[in-house]
Amino acid sequence: MSRIGKKPVTLVKGASASISGQTIEVKGPKGTRSFTAGDDVTLTIEGDAIKVTPRGLSKRARSQWGMSRSMIQNLVTGVTTGFKKEMEIQGVGYRAAAQGNVLKLSVGYSHEVNFEVPKGVTVATPKPTEIVVEGIDQQEVGQVAANIREWKRPEPYKGKGIRYKGEFIFRKEGKKK
Repeated sequence: MSRIGKKPVTLVKGASASISGQTIEVKGPKGTRSFTAGDDVTLTIEGDAIKVTPRGLSKRARSQWGMSRSMIQNLVTGVTTGFKKEMEIQGVGYRAAAQGNVLKLSVGYSHEVNFEVPKGVTVATPKPTEIVVEGIDQQEVGQVAANIREWKRPEPYKGKGIRYKGEFIFRKEGKKK
């Protein structure tokens, strides 16, 4: 029995859901998202809750059960509150500036890096050393944050680079005489 799958997904105020076949569409104040579940699970709406039940006892049906419930929960969370990744930049002269859908990064290269932000994701820079990535799709927000981080990963000697807020970087000791 799936502990996650057994819990119904409650629709918070302002969100509505509709099911057509194996596709569920959730609408909220931030937008609309949909998810197509596999044939191993059944989706039902009961009042203000969405229930996911397996169609059999096979291993695949049980694994799809919990995964489908988690995906639907992420849809509801995304269209109501959204997802956010906060990042910080450390290093002398390292900074970022958001201009429209372009993020300009100065991270130690001889030139400024222009990062194109995809649609559905917003990038803000409240301070020159902070980057906030927001959107309604958790996977897309995480991927954009990872792509930004790839431009200058934190190095272990001085800790310079782009890191997630609260991320611990294991520091190494430098050369000894």
